[in-house]
Amino acid sequence: MSNDDRLERLRIASHQKRRSGLPTALILGGVVLVTGLIAWWAIPRASDDVRSGMKSGSKATRTESGAPLGRSTSATATNASSAGSGGAERAGATGVPGSVLTVSGYIIARERIEISPRFMGVVQWIGVKKGDAVTNGQVVVRLDDAEYRARLAENDGALAVAEVALERARVDLRRAEPLVSERVETQKALDDARLAVRSAEAQRTQVLGARKGIETVIEWCVIRSPVTGVVLEKLVDPGELVTPQTFGGTRGPSSSLVAVANLQDLQVEVDIDESKLARVSLGQRCVISPVSYPDKRYQGQVAEIAPEANRAKGTVQVKVQILEPDRFLTPELTATVDFVASGK
Repeated sequence: MSNDDRLERLRIASHQKRRSGLPTALILGGVVLVTGLIAWWAIPRASDDVRSGMKSGSKATRTESGAPLGRSTSATATNASSAGSGGAERAGATGVPGSVLTVSGYIIARERIEISPRFMGVVQWIGVKKGDAVTNGQVVVRLDDAEYRARLAENDGALAVAEVALERARVDLRRAEPLVSERVETQKALDDARLAVRSAEAQRTQVLGARKGIETVIEWCVIRSPVTGVVLEKLVDPGELVTPQTFGGTRGPSSSLVAVANLQDLQVEVDIDESKLARVSLGQRCVISPVSYPDKRYQGQVAEIAPEANRAKGTVQVKVQILEPDRFLTPELTATVDFVASGK
């Protein structure tokens, strides 16, 4: 068989090359049909809020008032954020009748006193610890006064010398007076004797002044509480060096000995957003609820409104006086304050 015959047998007839278009048409028709059904189900209608098999996202779930649940949740989150930043947007947010504003703050002592020494010294004894009750005038710390008592002993010697010099000057004056009157001595001798007495008196006064200064420093070594209250913090221990001023850094001498406050004179310090400041006034009645004891409530009133706002925070500091604090209230605890409308 020749090569031409072989090629002729391998050639495909033209009628066999044609392919039927029926399968392609069926596929395209099915795609169009499915797309149409999806589009029909996706278009929302007023007559059917809930369809079988698929729910409309905007009307699938609603609250009792008819508002979408998603929108209500967003509003609740906004209100919670507003309350956390310093005030509730609606009255009575905490169940206090007549509340026009609710904010959170911290309980503080109206006067926190940090007792400091008047001079540099070493703590010899400290008689209180954190939480101890103290009374006005009670000794809380003693500083080492050995150096100043040595100076006092030295002054005793200087005072004795000054008194002897004064006595000698007076004796010389008594001797000079009759001698001058009898013209045995000149007037100059009498004048010199009188000046010697005045000089000796001045020296004695100087020594007594130095003694008074040393005695004062020794008295300052005994440190007393200036108020009746509670020790909030003990800042030093025996043997530590203390100074009336801080040298800077963290390793310098301590400048305070103990911190004392009267826990019967407490306030709540809050920051009021400037947009809500109009709801607050001096003397306004308030209700304080400590976070640690949510079942307890205390009466209070606005005692202070800062004369200057905080530009960075956009707030004004307000202090609310707690009228009848008790043992449950502690400085630095968080508390909620409801500002009550006038007449409520």
